[in-house]
Amino acid sequence: MLHPEKGFFFLEMKKRRNHQIFLLFLVGFSAIFICAESQTNLSVDATAMLALKKSLNSPESLGWSGSDPCQWKHVGCFKERVTRIQIGHQNLFGTLPPDLQNLTQLERLEVMWNNISGPVPSLSWLSSLKVVMLSNNRFSSFPSDFFTGMSSLQSVEIDSNPFSSWEIPESLKDASSLQNFSANSANISGEIPNFFGSDVFPSLTILHLAFNRLEGGLPSSFAGSQINSLWLNGQTSAGKLSGGIDVLQNMTSLKEVWLHSNGFTGPLPDFSGLKDMESLSLRDNSFTGPVPISLVNIKSLKVVNLTNNLLQGPMPQFGASVSADTTVGLNSFCLPLPHDCDSRLNTLLSIVKTFGYPRKFAESWKENDPCADWIGISCSNGKNITVVNFRRMGLVGTISPEFASLKSLQRLILADNNLTGSIPEELTTLPALKDLDVSNNQIYGKIPPFRSNVIVNTNGNVGIGGDKSVPPTPGSPFTGTSNNTGSGTMGGSVNGGKKSLGLVGVIVFSVIGGVFFIVLISLLVFCLYKKKQKRFSRVQSPNALVIHPRNSGSDNGSVKITVAGSSVSVGAISDTNTIPSSEQGDMQMVEAGNMVISIQVLKNVTNNFSEENILGRGGFGVVYRGELHDGTMIAVKRMESGVITAKGLAEFKSEIAVLTKVRHRHLVALLGYCLDGNERLLVYEYMPQGTLSRHLFNWVEEGLKPLEWTKRLTIALDVARGVEYLHGLAHQSFIHRDLKPSNILLGDDMRAKVADFGLVRLAPEDKNSIETRIAGTFGYLAPEYAVTGRVTTKVDVYSFGVILMEIITGRRALDETQPEESMHLVTWFKRMFINKDTFRKAIDPTVDVNEETLASISTVAELAGHCCAREPYQRPDMGHTVNVLSSLVELWRPTDQNTEDIYGIDLDMSLPQALKKWQAYDGRSNTESSSSSLLPSLDNTQTSIPTPPSGFAETFTSADGR
Repeated sequence: MLHPEKGFFFLEMKKRRNHQIFLLFLVGFSAIFICAESQTNLSVDATAMLALKKSLNSPESLGWSGSDPCQWKHVGCFKERVTRIQIGHQNLFGTLPPDLQNLTQLERLEVMWNNISGPVPSLSWLSSLKVVMLSNNRFSSFPSDFFTGMSSLQSVEIDSNPFSSWEIPESLKDASSLQNFSANSANISGEIPNFFGSDVFPSLTILHLAFNRLEGGLPSSFAGSQINSLWLNGQTSAGKLSGGIDVLQNMTSLKEVWLHSNGFTGPLPDFSGLKDMESLSLRDNSFTGPVPISLVNIKSLKVVNLTNNLLQGPMPQFGASVSADTTVGLNSFCLPLPHDCDSRLNTLLSIVKTFGYPRKFAESWKENDPCADWIGISCSNGKNITVVNFRRMGLVGTISPEFASLKSLQRLILADNNLTGSIPEELTTLPALKDLDVSNNQIYGKIPPFRSNVIVNTNGNVGIGGDKSVPPTPGSPFTGTSNNTGSGTMGGSVNGGKKSLGLVGVIVFSVIGGVFFIVLISLLVFCLYKKKQKRFSRVQSPNALVIHPRNSGSDNGSVKITVAGSSVSVGAISDTNTIPSSEQGDMQMVEAGNMVISIQVLKNVTNNFSEENILGRGGFGVVYRGELHDGTMIAVKRMESGVITAKGLAEFKSEIAVLTKVRHRHLVALLGYCLDGNERLLVYEYMPQGTLSRHLFNWVEEGLKPLEWTKRLTIALDVARGVEYLHGLAHQSFIHRDLKPSNILLGDDMRAKVADFGLVRLAPEDKNSIETRIAGTFGYLAPEYAVTGRVTTKVDVYSFGVILMEIITGRRALDETQPEESMHLVTWFKRMFINKDTFRKAIDPTVDVNEETLASISTVAELAGHCCAREPYQRPDMGHTVNVLSSLVELWRPTDQNTEDIYGIDLDMSLPQALKKWQAYDGRSNTESSSSSLLPSLDNTQTSIPTPPSGFAETFTSADGR
């Protein structure tokens, strides 16, 4: 019999052995399960990766061979699970399969810079995924649930993909660890979601959404965020991003802000809190008001761009270490250099600050003299501001007490706006004030005690007379009365019954008037529609081309240009147009097939209108050299913004109207144009040899050879043919009015073309003289034009005669370095032509004169004299000058002869192709023949010598120049 204690011991031992056996069984079973699960996961990953390999048609160079993806190049694994796919820059084609969603341990997906197309598959619930890089492919769509469940996501880059239009989805909020979200050129539409604040994304530092189709304002959630790089520039939507940018002042982590080429308005915010700001680009918007000193004082600032806004006050002066682009004339600064403004201007700016610096004032209040035709401002003696009339200006905000600083103010009219608040007591101190009209606003509070002789009109302000600090509410008992201020005040209270009857009458009259107005507008719209439909039916539809500028400083690598017919407005070309404009009101319709080019393209090809690309300066702007992506050269004429108000815009429209109708080998071809905010630009074919003036007058300084007589004669004939075409052979007659050597351009073959049609005016059909303003250059003005302003085609004939004299003598039309009796070329030339000896001395000494050449020069000199006859009827037509000159050219005609043929304009061509076609035709036309009667009429010259006009002198003497 066993001892009880020993029995208990054996029983415990047996129990422990059973437990150990059970544990060994569990461990073995678990190992089998884990192994099976591992095999299952590996199988799932391998299946997904094989599907990816198949969908990409992966080349052998990718190194994806065998069945184990963990052995493939550019693929990373951890514990036999796929964690990284890094196949960027491999020139891959194909699509991404939906099987990628099964890679549950995937941390990095990098497929950027390939040619992968199709939809982006949903990767929702891949909670391990940290980095997604899909940029620069050809993906067609982006799923709205892509970010669902991505709790570890840190960086997303999906730039430059032709996605169908999509909006940033709510599911992005699941990626609360996000640090970098970059989706430039990704066709994102809608508004920026209001969830990019630190409460949702506490680590977000990079937000790049440039070149999309976003609209609306900046979300309030930006305030307090940790974003340090914000790109929202270049939105291509109709409305673009707009509104104010006050939220920036609370984004204290910002280092880089790009908001350019949008529709932002209003004043710039206080930048004092942005102590780390390094780069700020606000160009091409509609900002108003002064540049805050807080921006100038940012010590970390390196780059700032404020060009092409409506900024007011003094031009800011940034430190030497700051690269600042504040081009003169592209804002509304008071002076072209950093300097204090007129004190009156400062006062007016402080006044309109409470109105939010309205755009209307920023557009009108330019330069430094408020009395120089500023909107709403009237002065006495050109100095003292006596009247401020802001009636119906759409003003909001409150009345500024700064009005009290205008001590000479007599009348202050703020009626018919949406002003709130109360009338400042400071206005009672104005010593000369006689009339204050604040009627029909939302003014409330008590009226200050003005002097008895001040008429105060407060009608139409419901809350007037009530508590000064409380705005009126609907149903408020306050009326518009203000006669409690004394006999000098206009009351606004009326009898209640009469008021009701009057109200009924107003309503009836308004309804009748409204119906009549709608009918009238409908008729007008119908008539315009029929007219435009008829006119546009002949125009080709728009086409698009892509230009990749060399050495581009643009924000994106390629820029879209739209070629538009006249039936297409600049602002509504297509969904893919990238033609920015500050406001739709600047969009123009053009009646021919020229090209609408975005200002960004022109900035790219001219290196942002750099000084080294300037070809010349004229009265209406600067001409820049530009180089297209294929090396083709163009000339860009940038109109001075300081003269764009009325005169400049009219000249711009005139130039387009002329050049789109005029095509001739001796007229500089218009290749395109741009209207963008204050910018007015024309794009011409490039003439590499520059102006005739540099070859006639500046050839020594320019390092050129003097022109031979035969070249001078050819140039004269080219100019004559171009002007003859303008006068009588174009679709209608045109008068140039500013012919001179600086407006005659030469190609590499030294053939001439007439340029600068900014002063052209359409001539009437009957070609009778017309009253007009003087335009042109002294020394080339016909006498009757200079004295009376009456213009005919004969004013161009006179200018052409002066050019012929310059070609013969090598002297300028007006040379102040000469003695007074020789200063005016026409008078001196006619005196020198009296006899053979003195005339020979007048010929340019660089011309090799022999007997044959002298005979030719004498003929041209006589023609020049006839062209410069005092009376218009004594001057020949341009057709006569063509035939005289062409007969001289016949004597030494070059061997390469070609007939004059029309060169067409094909809108299906790219801009460089069109230019090359025009230049190819020019290059083949080395001579012109006077026998061209069988050739097409549009690019042809008259062949028969016209009968000299009545009174046309056989010879001329110095008396003709009197």
